[in-house]
Amino acid sequence: MILNTYKKYAAIAALNYISFDSIIGIGSGSTISYFIQALSTIKDRVIGVISSSYNTTFILKKYGIKVFDLNTISTSITYIDSADEINNNMEVVKGGGAALTKEKIIASVSKKFVCIIDKTKQVNKLGFFPLPLEIIPISYSYIAQEIFKLGGIPKYRRGIITDNGNIIIDVYDLNLEFPILMENKINSLPGVVSVGLFSYRKPDLILIGAKNGVEIIK
Repeated sequence: MILNTYKKYAAIAALNYISFDSIIGIGSGSTISYFIQALSTIKDRVIGVISSSYNTTFILKKYGIKVFDLNTISTSITYIDSADEINNNMEVVKGGGAALTKEKIIASVSKKFVCIIDKTKQVNKLGFFPLPLEIIPISYSYIAQEIFKLGGIPKYRRGIITDNGNIIIDVYDLNLEFPILMENKINSLPGVVSVGLFSYRKPDLILIGAKNGVEIIK
């Protein structure tokens, strides 16, 4: 599939932003799987990585890449992750893989956030991809009612329990014209663990895999 080729272009290009003897934060998803494959070719260059999910940790260990607990790290981190959508203001929707909470934590503490995507993830306006929310299970009915009030349509993601033991609601048809305002509103709801809007901690750099190679946006 041609999109997989574009993902590989972006993943390989991200190696240019990995410093010797560094700690890397790594997100989740298919593009990140390609990045881990690429990283394995230079794994002796890095000290190790911080993982955002059990699945990512599994892949990292398969390639023999050392994984650290974030709480044990005091040095600066470069975070590599992809996105479900990203707009022209570099605001991001993430969480399709249900790892949004750990991804947001690692992104927030990182010195640099490099986002690697294929060209289909670049949009003029966020909202076509449903917005994921990680919530505490007991809050489901309450959160669903509040999301309706905000104009969205909540849908429980069946069969998914997050690494943190919570559930995911995917919100459809929500107006994300002002992502920061919506992120604030949703974060204020009791029971919300994390919302998949990255409008405060946006990427510092975007690598977009496309037909002619990789486009860089800063």
